[in-house]
Amino acid sequence: MSLIPTFFGRSIIVDPLSLDKWDPLEGFPIANPTSSVRETSVFANARIDWKETPEAHVFKVDVPGIKKEEVKVEVEEGRILQISGERSKEQEEKNDQWHCMERSSGKFVRRFRLPENVKMGEIKAAMENGVLTVTVPKEEEKKPEVKAIDISG
Repeated sequence: MSLIPTFFGRSIIVDPLSLDKWDPLEGFPIANPTSSVRETSVFANARIDWKETPEAHVFKVDVPGIKKEEVKVEVEEGRILQISGERSKEQEEKNDQWHCMERSSGKFVRRFRLPENVKMGEIKAAMENGVLTVTVPKEEEKKPEVKAIDISG
């Protein structure tokens, strides 16, 4: 066990092998938000990869345990891609005794400003094995027209 001093003049005993999670902000109003805020913030950070290929922008979102009906892919205000959804909380029975609850539930929203060179009408989304893939095709890059000029003289 370790003795950790605090700013309040007392020490805290911490057991590094303990399985209990210690919350240093426990008891402060910000640490205990309402349950709806907590549910939203717990799952708010849905993991997303965004890569650009020569043909498209590809977004991959990890949403394990969520059905495709529970996810929305929308384009707002012209070029804002919004991916949102909600993982429902498991129903609790009166006789259930929870020993550990680490899987997050709640709502998530992620927004991305798309570049100007995308084909907005051709965006596609697919879900497979808990991964949502959104493909945003790019317009072909217009190459500058080169005109040869004759040199006189």
